[in-house]
Amino acid sequence: QVQLVESGGGSVQVGGSLKLSCAASGFIDNMHGMYVMGWFRQAPGKEREGVAAIYISTSRTSYADSVKGRFTISYDNVKNIVYLQMNGLKPEDSAMYYCAADPVGYYSDYVPHFAAAEYNYWGQGTQVTVSS
Repeated sequence: QVQLVESGGGSVQVGGSLKLSCAASGFIDNMHGMYVMGWFRQAPGKEREGVAAIYISTSRTSYADSVKGRFTISYDNVKNIVYLQMNGLKPEDSAMYYCAADPVGYYSDYVPHFAAAEYNYWGQGTQVTVSS
């Protein structure tokens, strides 16, 4: 059973930065390479949306248009931690941020996806608030 624990959320002013972390554990036989790790967010009254995702095996990444150029997702293969570096934060980035994992398998050309329903494992979330 994969477990995900997020941290790093908080309150910042517009233009500020935060780095979220998601510690992952429970990968069977160290097979974390077969997973897509995603960051999602959900603001009150809005649907959950994918922000960034990384396919561990190839380190290929995907980003939502709203965060391209501002957010960077990365994965530490030794510590099994997925990070989300968020720069140039805007009030519309305020939301609960969730880490998720999807065991997609091993492919050479896999493009990380944002289909939330296909992610099997989710963390509890960490709150990000951006004030002007």
